[in-house]
Amino acid sequence: MLTPADGHQEEQPFSHTFSKEERLCSKRLIALLFSKGSSFNVYPLRFVYHTPPDMPPGPPQVLISVSKRYFKRASDRNRLKRQLREAYRLNKQALYQNPGQSPRLLGILYIGKEKKSFDTIQKKLISGLERCLSK
Repeated sequence: MLTPADGHQEEQPFSHTFSKEERLCSKRLIALLFSKGSSFNVYPLRFVYHTPPDMPPGPPQVLISVSKRYFKRASDRNRLKRQLREAYRLNKQALYQNPGQSPRLLGILYIGKEKKSFDTIQKKLISGLERCLSK
């Protein structure tokens, strides 16, 4: 945004939100992600990523999932998904700083069989995002 006094452009602070544009909801894109995407594990997380050549520029779209197989109670699944979303929200700036290297579609799946602490989830998510950028 331009300031009238000096005419220089101010740099806007990074937004730590997880908006609708960043969520992967399209069934077509989800199917594309899992059929053509590459994946790796950083236990207890699994990362699936893909960059379709025909996708318009914008923020990466992220899917977060927790298996019903290992967590029968919805409250347990919801808590883990909430922790994953919060960890992603706080650490997504790495993807935004390297838009050419970051994947356009990203799936983060919790594959562990037991609940982990938020600190553990956050550390593993950070290392997984760094690995996504290095590929």
